[in-house]
Amino acid sequence: MVNRNRIAESRSQGFQAGRESGFRMGRCQYALDTCFPAPIPLREASVLFIVQGIFDAIDNGIIHGLQQSVRVVYTATAADMLRLANEHKPNLVLVMNGLHVFPADHAHHIDLVRQMGIRTAIWFADDPYFTDQTAVLAPHYDYVFTHEMSCVPFYQGIGCGQVHYLPLAANPTVFKPQHISPEYRSDICFIGTGFPNRIALFNELTPFLIGRKVVIAGGLWDRLDHFPLLQQGINLRGVPVEESVKYYNGAKIVLNIHRLTYDKTYNKNSRNIPGHSINPRTYEIAGCGALQITDYRHDLEQHYRPGHEIETFHHPAELIHKMNHYLIHEEERLRIAVNGLRRTRMEHTFSARLVKLLDILFA
Repeated sequence: MVNRNRIAESRSQGFQAGRESGFRMGRCQYALDTCFPAPIPLREASVLFIVQGIFDAIDNGIIHGLQQSVRVVYTATAADMLRLANEHKPNLVLVMNGLHVFPADHAHHIDLVRQMGIRTAIWFADDPYFTDQTAVLAPHYDYVFTHEMSCVPFYQGIGCGQVHYLPLAANPTVFKPQHISPEYRSDICFIGTGFPNRIALFNELTPFLIGRKVVIAGGLWDRLDHFPLLQQGINLRGVPVEESVKYYNGAKIVLNIHRLTYDKTYNKNSRNIPGHSINPRTYEIAGCGALQITDYRHDLEQHYRPGHEIETFHHPAELIHKMNHYLIHEEERLRIAVNGLRRTRMEHTFSARLVKLLDILFA
């Protein structure tokens, strides 16, 4: 009799999970079918795009956006930049981030491109965490774009003449709603490195998380005070982007916790420039049609409406209250998640961002 009861309970849980998944996908698909973003104007220009090489989803999102925006797109790594710039003489060399992939004489290479009469621009995606390094690079470019609003006056102050705030976005070919298998389902999901502020938060959340299906993926999480209590749901190796998309799709709630900007161990930000702008994960989670609860950043409300397209928290008690609420209230959870998906597809793709970038560069 006990086994029969367990089988019946398992079937009931499976049916409920399948119903919720199917209902969610139907809502997401309707939102996508009724999204009509503004058309992308095509410019008579050629662009040589230098990938950063470690975040393919961002690189490929920009490549796709450029292909919609300009007549000719060349893509290269930093090692081939000078050769291809000299060979093709593009109207623009656009560098993504410029960290990690350039040789030591990065600045000299950019100067040589400018001497060819080619316009140069860089889009920083890791501000303000590595500003000790970006401060050396930025003055060598004609145009500096940063996703971090607090860094605009910083770059202006070190002599950059053209500095513009340009938020990041989601690549809709990667971060999108999709059907997933049961092993990717969870109540609460967080994907990212266990930086100290995140560890401190999860130490306070642990009593609430015990007994719930929790997924955490990323390094350093074995530093949790009560790691054994959550260990079953923790993947210390992290997961590739394709897997993170599946986990986002399978989670009832996805948490987004920004890293601190003044950590001496993990950051290169000796000026302690504050972090005021949302990270790319904000757009990526929303692009999957998942309910996201994020800590607050100053520019959040320029991009998403709290309580309508995203949820926010300011302290652990508020986060626990909201997680408990949305785990219980499925319809409200789905409504916010789908609204966030629609807003992302309408406004927060790399194609939309590149319209603004090119308007500035070719005004």
